[in-house]
Amino acid sequence: MKELVKKLRKYEIRIRKAITTQMQGDFHSVFKGTGLEFDDVRAYQYGDDVRSIDWNVSAKGHGTFVKTYREEKEQSVFLMLDVSASQTIGTGAQQKIDVGKEICGVLALSAARQQSQIGMICFSDQKEKYIKPAKGIQQAYSIIKALSELQPKSTRTSLPAGIKLTLDIIKRRSIILLLSDFIDNNYEKELSMLARRHDLIVLHLLDVREHELPPMGIVPVLDKETGRTVWLNTSGDEFQKHYLAQYKENQESLVRLCQKYQANYLTIQTNEDYVPQLINLFRLRNKSTKKSV
Repeated sequence: MKELVKKLRKYEIRIRKAITTQMQGDFHSVFKGTGLEFDDVRAYQYGDDVRSIDWNVSAKGHGTFVKTYREEKEQSVFLMLDVSASQTIGTGAQQKIDVGKEICGVLALSAARQQSQIGMICFSDQKEKYIKPAKGIQQAYSIIKALSELQPKSTRTSLPAGIKLTLDIIKRRSIILLLSDFIDNNYEKELSMLARRHDLIVLHLLDVREHELPPMGIVPVLDKETGRTVWLNTSGDEFQKHYLAQYKENQESLVRLCQKYQANYLTIQTNEDYVPQLINLFRLRNKSTKKSV
């Protein structure tokens, strides 16, 4: 446990130093919110944006009213980690689940040092672990400890169930980081709801063997979620074309969905250093935040 925390601290220091350098000292917060929080309503004035009109209040017949907002002061950060069996694929020493846990640990430490509330939910096709949002470095250590000890009860995936669970738990607008390999179907509706209600960051965990399937002839392939073994002709042209086309389409569909609902999207490969990628993501978020202020 001590070695894990030490390793994660090193990653966190790398991230913070690199962002500070790239932002030339103008680094506000890794987790600075980009949204506004509803405050009150007031009477419509000439020049107000018609899109801010509160039609429900105005319909009561006492005049036209617009919504007013304030910038979010205290930011909550919530980690969502897919811990289903498909995450236990990896090239070399690192599996997707290992990378996901490390990233959650780094982000938990970073959020704690920014005085942000930080919480976590781990899911498969059910709730595997929930830690209520709270502040402080001890909260970050609790999350790291829980991740290191976690033994999922189920091997299966249900992104819709995991997202619905999060929507039921987290009512106040928060930064939500969703880490998954997105090997599932029919989760688009739930993901769009999550992106509309929260400031969503999607971290897509990938392994090189999933999109560069080597031609090995007819081989047995184990589905880790169902436990079934099927024989596939991995050298067949038809299989290679169909598999790669489906893989590409699934990823492109996820990217389109994130773009549509203004969610940040980032791919993380198990065989690559994820720190520079996180640095770029946070740098872009800081730039977009400054433009919107």
